[in-house]
Amino acid sequence: MSSNNFFVKKHFLFQSLILVFLGLWGCSSDSVYEENIDLEDKTWVAGDSVQFSFRIEEPDKRYNIFYNVRNTITYPYNNLYLSYYLKNSKGDTIDQNLMNIILFEPKTGKPQGKGLGDIFSHQYRIIPAYEFPDTGVYSLRLKQSMRMDSLPEILSIGISVKEDVPSEN
Repeated sequence: MSSNNFFVKKHFLFQSLILVFLGLWGCSSDSVYEENIDLEDKTWVAGDSVQFSFRIEEPDKRYNIFYNVRNTITYPYNNLYLSYYLKNSKGDTIDQNLMNIILFEPKTGKPQGKGLGDIFSHQYRIIPAYEFPDTGVYSLRLKQSMRMDSLPEILSIGISVKEDVPSEN
C-alpha cells in the first residue's frame, strides 16, 4: 500500500469519526423530533427541497423549531438563505418564511457554530414558541434560496422540534 493511500484512508476515518461525534454532541433530551439528511456530494441543488414529517401529540404546549446545518470550512459564502414551508396534516401551508443564516462572521470570516476540524454544525431557531393548532402529522419543507444551481460544501440539513421550556428568572 502506498503512503498516499494510507493517508487518504486515515483522513476519511478521521472525518467519519468527527461526523459521528458531532451527531451525538447535538442530541438533546427535550427534542420531540430531530432528523438530519446528508446531501450527496456535499452539494445542495437549488431545485432539491428537503422534507421532514413529525407528529405533535400535545398541541397545548409550545414548541421551538430549529434548522440544523452542517458545512465545511470551505463553504464559499458567509451566509445561507433558507426558505421553509410548514404544513398541517391536510397539506395546507400554515407558516412560511425566508431566513438568512450567518455561517461565518462577515468581517473576520471566523466560522460560527460548533466545529471540530473543518466541519461546523449550526442550529438556528426559526420558529419560536409555536402553538400547533391540533394533534397530528406536520411537515416542514426546506429549500436553499441562494440563487445558485448548486450550493457546495453543505454536508447535511435538518430540523429539530423541541418543547419550549420557559426559563426561570
